[in-house]
Amino acid sequence: MKPQHLIPSGTQMSESLFVGLLLASVGGFLESYSFISRDGVFANCQTGNIVLMAMYLSWGDVLRALSYFIPVLSFFIGVVLTELVRSCTQDAKLHWRQYVILIETAILAGVGLIPSGPSDTTATTLIAFSCSMQVESFRKIKGFVCATTMCTGNLRSGTSAFFQYLRNREQSALKQAGYYFSVIAAFMAGVGSGCVCTHRYGARAVWLACVILLLVFFLLFIRPQEK
Repeated sequence: MKPQHLIPSGTQMSESLFVGLLLASVGGFLESYSFISRDGVFANCQTGNIVLMAMYLSWGDVLRALSYFIPVLSFFIGVVLTELVRSCTQDAKLHWRQYVILIETAILAGVGLIPSGPSDTTATTLIAFSCSMQVESFRKIKGFVCATTMCTGNLRSGTSAFFQYLRNREQSALKQAGYYFSVIAAFMAGVGSGCVCTHRYGARAVWLACVILLLVFFLLFIRPQEK
């Protein structure tokens, strides 16, 4: 049975709350995984990497700054590739987002084979690449702009919607706030599970994220219900 409150009538699966929560959990998982097992680098949130890169450049440590620049560059390339996939698979059998999910899953599966240590830069570069494809492909939940690999924008939007509810008592604003805060909660749950799994399983823990992504892949076969 489909969870009707998560996949309502007329909603595209790629914009459903259920898929959004799954992807947010993956985003949080990868954030803690990369920080714990991959030399303290945030693979999702490029703002942090840009800040650290600028700091190390100001201190004259170019090599250390480079370790933070590479994930940023990888994120950039990932966005470009996603747009190429979108434009080149319009007539394909699968939806273009499914190809993106398969690519992301394959990349992360490969990351799990890379041991922690000297190859951490390679691993974080691949994670950043896969996260950029996810954030570029899944931009909305229930029609609202939403990110599944970071929280700052969601926190702002959710707080703004909640204020509108308090001011005007608009139920739609309260629902919107609920969507954003639910995504943040799923992200936090992913961070927590990422911490636990990474400490227990090391580099291979990322395979759990692959399982969730495959679930999303199959969910995208579900067509929206008619209104």
